[in-house]
Amino acid sequence: MNGRNRRRAQWLAPALALALALSAPLPARADDAGIFNVAVVTTTDGKQIYEQICQGCHMPDARGATGAGHYPALSKDATLASRQYMALTVLAGRRNMPAFGVRHAIGFVLAPLTLTEEQIAAVVNYVRTHFGNHYSDPITAGEVKSLDQGLH
Repeated sequence: MNGRNRRRAQWLAPALALALALSAPLPARADDAGIFNVAVVTTTDGKQIYEQICQGCHMPDARGATGAGHYPALSKDATLASRQYMALTVLAGRRNMPAFGVRHAIGFVLAPLTLTEEQIAAVVNYVRTHFGNHYSDPITAGEVKSLDQGLH
């Protein structure tokens, strides 16, 4: 191999390796799953909202979890007897739970995920009537809006 071909070989191998690495499919990331994309949550179906947002922490069976943090159970939860308590929790957050109300959610790098009053009412009503909860007095979007306006 002459000098010219040797120099080509020295840069060709790393260039080929880089080209192969860049053409490989990238691993899935959290932001690919839609959790940081406000446009993903367009439904007003409480079950779908729970599945898209809430079950990531509270688990699919709403029994909560512990580990890197404490995620309280929502199943058979007596505090959910107050629809206002739950709506305020979703609106403004509580302890380590983020706020999902438009006026209260905080984004650090990306825009925060927010829910409309209709979506908050839908997910509150869903959780309060599922997972062993039997609270039949639904909250309305108007009540959620009124609660939100009462917050500072």
